[in-house]
Amino acid sequence: MSKTGQSWALILAGGEGSRLQSLTTTASGVAIPKQFCSFGGEASLLHDALRRAQTVTTPTRTCAVVSEHHRLWWQAMDLRIPSANVIRQPCNRGTAIGILLPLLQILHRDPNATLLVLPSDHFVCDEDVLAESLQAAMRQIRRQPDRIVMLGISPDEADPELGYILSRSNRAAGLRSVSEFVEKPSAAVARTLIARGGVWNSFIFAARGKTLLRAFEQQCRQLALDMWEIVSSHNVLAQADDLADLYERAPPLDFSRDILQCSPELLRVLTVPPCGWSDLGTPRRVSEALHRFPPRQVRTRKARHAAFLDLTQHRPVTYASG
Repeated sequence: MSKTGQSWALILAGGEGSRLQSLTTTASGVAIPKQFCSFGGEASLLHDALRRAQTVTTPTRTCAVVSEHHRLWWQAMDLRIPSANVIRQPCNRGTAIGILLPLLQILHRDPNATLLVLPSDHFVCDEDVLAESLQAAMRQIRRQPDRIVMLGISPDEADPELGYILSRSNRAAGLRSVSEFVEKPSAAVARTLIARGGVWNSFIFAARGKTLLRAFEQQCRQLALDMWEIVSSHNVLAQADDLADLYERAPPLDFSRDILQCSPELLRVLTVPPCGWSDLGTPRRVSEALHRFPPRQVRTRKARHAAFLDLTQHRPVTYASG
């Protein structure tokens, strides 16, 4: 193991996607979480995120955190990462705990790890532009290991359904200190935020594992200690039960609100140039993305690599046999 640690990627794939259920519910009434759906292509949004991770690290150092009650979907897919890197939550207790568990598992393997954290429900038209920013964020963390570098997307409209990050400087290039977060403002307020240099919060960020853990410890130290005791335990058979019990007792925690916004001194924002980004968070955003960025052509379909549902068609995708 390198004394300086390795570069890791963590894909967040445990969300419910409840705001998009009108598009992700099949004719039989089954709601499929959007990360297991596609946006007009062959692969799922989760697979798209896994490919983004490969711009900064290898599959052997790429982890995905999933929810146990989504097993029907993630177990059927070939995620092309080691099975030990598919980290299962007993249930969904919010984004903070969904990050803390895989963070501790990665630190248990590589105490000096550097992480890139990626949601699994984004669409990006120009992947090369985003890839350059992902790599730049990881380079910045190597230079400033005591910081958390958030990627802010250059806004192309005043969208009231997104979160905004404001910085202490209006300059577009380089790292900037974070001054304020604004969640889902009105369209009028969003226009004001953009005029002040505000960028969309992509929820993509890079950090040294120890720095990220320090942010957790400042806000929920006992939870972090209890979870570390489980993750580092040699009693593998008891781990699942102990983890389920801890999740049952733990309060739901939002990573942005309950962790990041409580440690502004750690935060920096790096602006991503326009790249055709969307979080596909609502039917309106799916419709707008479909209008502005026609889906990629489907070339081939492989069993176990395809999505369960195509958001652009609103119809189930049938797996080939084999």
